[in-house]
Amino acid sequence: MASAADGVGSLGAEQNHLSLPVTDHGAWATAMNNLGIMPVGISGQQLVSDSLCIQRFDPGLGLIAPINPMMAGISLVPPPPVPPDMPVIKEIIHCKSCTLFPQNPNLPPPSTRERPPGCKTVFVGGLPENATEEIIREVFDQCGEIIAIRKSKKNFCHIRFSEEFMVDKAIYLSGYRMRIGSSTDKKDSGRIHVDFAQARDDLYEWECKQRLLAREERHRRKVHEDRLRPPSPPPIVHYSEHEAALLAERLKDDHNFSEATAVLFTWIDRGEVNRRTANHFYSMIQSANSHVRRLMGEKAQHDEELERAKELFKNALMAILTQFEQITTVFTAATRQKAWDHFSKAQRKNIDIWRKQCEELRNAHSEEIMGIRREEEMEMSDDDSDESPCKRMRSSENGAYDQTQASLKEENDSLRWQLDAYRNEVELLRKEQLKSNRAEDEHTHTHTHSPEAQIQLLQQSMHTMQQQLLSLQEKLTSKEAELEQAKEEHRYLEGEVLSLREKLLSSNVEAVEGTNGELHEKGMNGCVPSLYHSRERRGEVIMRGGVASEKEAVLLGIISTFLHVHPFGANLEYLWSYIQRLDSKVSAGELERLMVRLPSMFRQELSGVGATLEKRWKFCGFDSVGQGC
Repeated sequence: MASAADGVGSLGAEQNHLSLPVTDHGAWATAMNNLGIMPVGISGQQLVSDSLCIQRFDPGLGLIAPINPMMAGISLVPPPPVPPDMPVIKEIIHCKSCTLFPQNPNLPPPSTRERPPGCKTVFVGGLPENATEEIIREVFDQCGEIIAIRKSKKNFCHIRFSEEFMVDKAIYLSGYRMRIGSSTDKKDSGRIHVDFAQARDDLYEWECKQRLLAREERHRRKVHEDRLRPPSPPPIVHYSEHEAALLAERLKDDHNFSEATAVLFTWIDRGEVNRRTANHFYSMIQSANSHVRRLMGEKAQHDEELERAKELFKNALMAILTQFEQITTVFTAATRQKAWDHFSKAQRKNIDIWRKQCEELRNAHSEEIMGIRREEEMEMSDDDSDESPCKRMRSSENGAYDQTQASLKEENDSLRWQLDAYRNEVELLRKEQLKSNRAEDEHTHTHTHSPEAQIQLLQQSMHTMQQQLLSLQEKLTSKEAELEQAKEEHRYLEGEVLSLREKLLSSNVEAVEGTNGELHEKGMNGCVPSLYHSRERRGEVIMRGGVASEKEAVLLGIISTFLHVHPFGANLEYLWSYIQRLDSKVSAGELERLMVRLPSMFRQELSGVGATLEKRWKFCGFDSVGQGC
């Protein structure tokens, strides 16, 4: 009875203790400190000093702070591990409606499942049957702001917090025994188990944050790539006469030459060149070509600077080598016996090491200089070998041939361009004449209706057109004659160059058989025909050209017969197509060379006007016979 009375008395004392405000501040402060909460009383006053609080608590964050500040945000960083030598002391937690008793420290800690990403919801099981939502909120409000509590009838609930780090504080309460009031009834007590819960809302918010971070990262990467991307080239303007005039001026300027050539290339690539704009483009191309001389001058200047830099480098290496030699002489003098005996053993060792290092560096430096000298000697020997007599002769011959060929090509191109310009002028005159004729016809039709006046106007216009066409035709024939003459000179020069090469080869063979003295006299005093002969001598050579083979004789007979049947002449393509039926191996160039070689039998004439202008070959063998008679 006494024990029962003692038990009833203790229970009443406990009830009286719970009904009054908490006076034992030490236990309450210890429990809140272990929970990671600033130790304050029920009325809000601070119970312990800041130095006695846990080290991870930051008073500047407010009443409820995270245990690990790195867990804020997405909470991907795990909390720092607790040192094993630091025991975690759990104390009794007193609330207004219930009391939380810690589990036996000798028991293993309660287990938890793997934490879901973005977890803000916890599962609380083992609640007392009489636990209400207000009691649960009173206990877990200390961990942080609660958004929702979903309580079940089977003694468990789900609590969703506003931040992820609050879940860690709630997990700390796992294993505590909750007792409502001072009742000993089983329905008023239970061991709570707190664990991570997987909620769709948490997962959705976490995925939204991840997508937001991914978008920010993509935007940051795009901004970085845009910053590093080179600027796009400026657009090319379209062709017009005004832009062409501006471009021609820019092509003459050295600073704007690169941009101007890019524009010119784009225009030509687009197909802006036609008969009307050919002259403009030719002048622009000529302006671009004028910069070649400037570029060659700049290259020569850079070559001179390179040679000067090489010379300076060589002189600097020689100066360094001289200083190495002087240092070597100092070491040599120090190793002589009259000075060597006065040094200590350590000093001798250091001097010997320094001398070896200096000699190695000097040898490497001298090898480098010798390599530079060998390269210069090889370059000089190459230059001397290139200046041998035979090579000089060949180079002079090739230079003369290349020069004549280049000059003939330039003349041929200029004549062709002039011919195209004349054709363009003829076409423009035709169009203008047609327009003027139409305007005159309309004028005469509106002002007079007499057929005689119209006939007179037409006759006058036709007469002027005929005069213009005759003058243009004379100019074209003269230009074509000049072009043919240049071609003939080109062919003759090619033949002369071939003959010179044969003579040089034959002279080389004779030189091998003969003596060197005779070779020198023949090479210096030999009769070398000049490259340029008079037109009379060239005509005599061409007249002496006869038939070289039976095939040429057959071709000569067929060509003579064909052209004799066509008294007005025939062009080369027509003649070649006819002979192709008889012999498919004959080429048009072979026929043309044969007829050019015999000017006394075949003559080439121009017929037609403007676009219908063509070359016709005629047979004139009987004309020379008649003149001879």
